[in-house]
Amino acid sequence: MNAMASFGILAFSIAAIQGAIAAVTFTVPSKVHTGGYRYAPLDPAPVGISFEFFAFPSYFTNVTATTQCLSNWKDLTGVWPPIRIGGTTQDRALYDSSTSAYVVYSVSSPADAPASLTFGSRFLTLAGSYGGTVVVGLNRGKNQIQNTIDAAKVVVSEVKNLLAIELGNEPEYYSRAGQPIASGSWSPAIDAASQNNWDILVGSAVKKTSIIQAGNSNDSPPTWGAAELIATENATVKQYVKTYAHHNYPGGSVNSLMSHKGISTNLHVFDADVAAALKEKKPYVFGETNSVSGGGAATVSPTFGAGLWTMDYVLRASYSNISRTYFHHGTVGNCQYCFWGRYSMGAPYYGAYAATDFLAKASHLTALDDGSSNYAAYVSFGSDGAPLKALLYKSDYFSGSGSRSSQSFVLKGLAESSLKAKRLTADSAQSRADQGAKVTYGGQSFTDGDCKIAGTETYETLAVSNGQATVTLSASEALLVFL
Repeated sequence: MNAMASFGILAFSIAAIQGAIAAVTFTVPSKVHTGGYRYAPLDPAPVGISFEFFAFPSYFTNVTATTQCLSNWKDLTGVWPPIRIGGTTQDRALYDSSTSAYVVYSVSSPADAPASLTFGSRFLTLAGSYGGTVVVGLNRGKNQIQNTIDAAKVVVSEVKNLLAIELGNEPEYYSRAGQPIASGSWSPAIDAASQNNWDILVGSAVKKTSIIQAGNSNDSPPTWGAAELIATENATVKQYVKTYAHHNYPGGSVNSLMSHKGISTNLHVFDADVAAALKEKKPYVFGETNSVSGGGAATVSPTFGAGLWTMDYVLRASYSNISRTYFHHGTVGNCQYCFWGRYSMGAPYYGAYAATDFLAKASHLTALDDGSSNYAAYVSFGSDGAPLKALLYKSDYFSGSGSRSSQSFVLKGLAESSLKAKRLTADSAQSRADQGAKVTYGGQSFTDGDCKIAGTETYETLAVSNGQATVTLSASEALLVFL
């Protein structure tokens, strides 16, 4: 054997060893609550949408894609996704029983949000026509309790799938926004007393317990958090609380946003709040969330990387016992993080769709990784306790230039002889569907303007040998494996 041949064999051997070392291995539990993993129960539809209050009617009357985009998820889960109607403009909105319009306001530009507005019963009738659960946010900032009670009574009568009513949005900002309720001193303690009082007044007025979605702050806990709020509540208040909610906008670059390790770290901030809510036997939700606050960042929020963040964030939140995650949609036509608009689809919708597909018809999920690396693995389980699907994610950032790294994932504990899988992919983490870049899930895409599924569904076949299968993911890719 010559020297060159020997060198070639040596190089191949070293590469094989490095490949074996580089592979990440996960064992799929044969049944829920086994294998030493922590498991989280799942809501029937964990992925939801939050609509900015003043824009809500427009999304359902002027944006063709809205109903189809939501229906796509319903086709996977069997139930309409939950929606929440609220945001900054809920605390600028007063109920007007005399108006026949959905909302009444004026703005200097269509891209603006109104500084004040009124809404009528027709607004709430529209909300009541939706097939999924609905959370409606009402005004507390203006400190007009009777107006809010009048609105709440119409909410209860018109919104048949009403889940809860919010009383105020992000109250920590009331003082700087000049809201009348914070005209004196304002603090978490003063706000908690206000919330508790309003919960009782509104709950008793509409004659319903378990009706309030409490909290709704955006600052990072523990300040303005659920644990802090719960500590101020007595039994009278607690009977009116249905859920505790917090808002979350992680922000950052595309690279930092989509990092699996970064997502895990961000969500651990809420551990104590979640535990406090669960101790009260109340669900904890992200009532409003998205990539970057203020409607999103043009260089971050519309990218495929933000779509991968959306997918992983939903799953890690669910794993953290956050029951539902409502992704906020702001001003129509001026919303960088929106999943869809009047004319184009956003790459984040693909991540939300993949997450919904993974969670559909599942009763529990677990994470097979500890959140300390950029490589993620999840397994969902059916009501019979058997594993349904696995999802693998390589969150290493690929900008679109240079070489794109790959990673081998090994799944062990498999009983099948072969498996099928669907890949979530794009040319790079910077790809933007709204600018014509190709983003696909299982070879399919969603058409601009109407959100219909286009293309032929494509499955990859994974060979299983001795109970294990090996798959390769490129940087900034995910794979859903059907077990």
